[in-house]
Amino acid sequence: MNRIIKYKLYAGLLFVGISGYSQEQAILVNVGDVYISPKTLVTTLMDFDNTETAVLYNDGDFYLQASLKNNGLFTFNEVNKTGYTIFESPQKESQRISGKQQLQFFDVLFNKTIAATGIDLKNDISISGTANFTKGVVHIDSLQGALVFEKSAKAINTHNGSHVNGEVEKKGKESFEYPIGDGLFYRKAVISAPKDIADNFAAKYYFKKATFGRPSSSKAGVILDIDEKEYWTIQQNQTKNDIILTLSWDANTTPNHLYTKADQNLHIVRWDEQAKMWVDQGGIVDVTNKTVTTPTAVDGYGIFTLATVKHDLILEGDVVIYNAVSTNGDGTNDYFLIDNIQKYPNNTVQIFNRWGVKVFETKAYDTTGNVFAGYSDGKGTINKNEKLPTGTYYYILTYEHTDANGSNMIKKAGYLHLENN
Repeated sequence: MNRIIKYKLYAGLLFVGISGYSQEQAILVNVGDVYISPKTLVTTLMDFDNTETAVLYNDGDFYLQASLKNNGLFTFNEVNKTGYTIFESPQKESQRISGKQQLQFFDVLFNKTIAATGIDLKNDISISGTANFTKGVVHIDSLQGALVFEKSAKAINTHNGSHVNGEVEKKGKESFEYPIGDGLFYRKAVISAPKDIADNFAAKYYFKKATFGRPSSSKAGVILDIDEKEYWTIQQNQTKNDIILTLSWDANTTPNHLYTKADQNLHIVRWDEQAKMWVDQGGIVDVTNKTVTTPTAVDGYGIFTLATVKHDLILEGDVVIYNAVSTNGDGTNDYFLIDNIQKYPNNTVQIFNRWGVKVFETKAYDTTGNVFAGYSDGKGTINKNEKLPTGTYYYILTYEHTDANGSNMIKKAGYLHLENN
């Protein structure tokens, strides 16, 4: 790489590294090396093209009032950490960010003064400091663009008029509030701090029919009504650590009947691809801030939304028992599902037939594939590995639950129906 020539740039006048200005296309082109010093202000009123041979280090304030194309190196000095890139177009047209090489910003401001047209992101952006959403929605082209927050980075001032339409990725082990929405609706999702600095989670919000091929009728018995108008996707990338998830509700997007008694029965639910149903993830409700938080780390990723639940079916620790097993291979209720039981590994599950004969027993249920799927199994059972007949069975679940008040053993007994034809 060429040596960086450290010249100052003032009020949009470029002294070094600029090849020329085309009046016909109104494009400012950089083919060389440019360094914007700390406490230096640079403004360009025309489109800026940072070409394949170009290097631009921004440690000052760089105002872009038109579009930006980057095929070279566009970055900041990691020692100074003073670079501030401002997108502040007064034009009616959308402000475009494009190119083939990632743009690396420390601090960035999105302030599209005519907010209705917003900012079109058709390149990858990396943010290491603060992203300030003041005015204008950032629309991500999912085939050409991406927005990544690096470790310790954050987003501020998000609202209905300024956020990100598209998937946002977060790296690092800090808690994070995703600046996501759809259209002119900001609908945040928040994750707790992961364990590892290499952890990576991505989130996106959709204001559309939430079932999306995942019928609301296919749900755990504890769930009453599902929010079919909106949903979030939370993806876990390059990590095995889990997070606690917070979602929000809003009168503009969330059906009224779901949150009228939010403090009593509003939870987060997740589409379980293995069970082919919506499952309960629990809910701690903050009515003031209109948020719902899972009480413990989620036990899977993918599609999430809000739902009301039958509280009388939920055990301590948000453990939920689904008392139907159908082993027909359709991916639904293929085994005896006990949601959230993995969080309490000190547990025992026993299943008896109608004559009181034990047909299944295991400890630390559903941690090593040890689930009841219609076969006799476990220590002390009869005819081990025998396919059991269709009918009603009796289960006993015992598990140790620990909270701020200490530990206690929870025991639940009931009936389940097995369809094993």
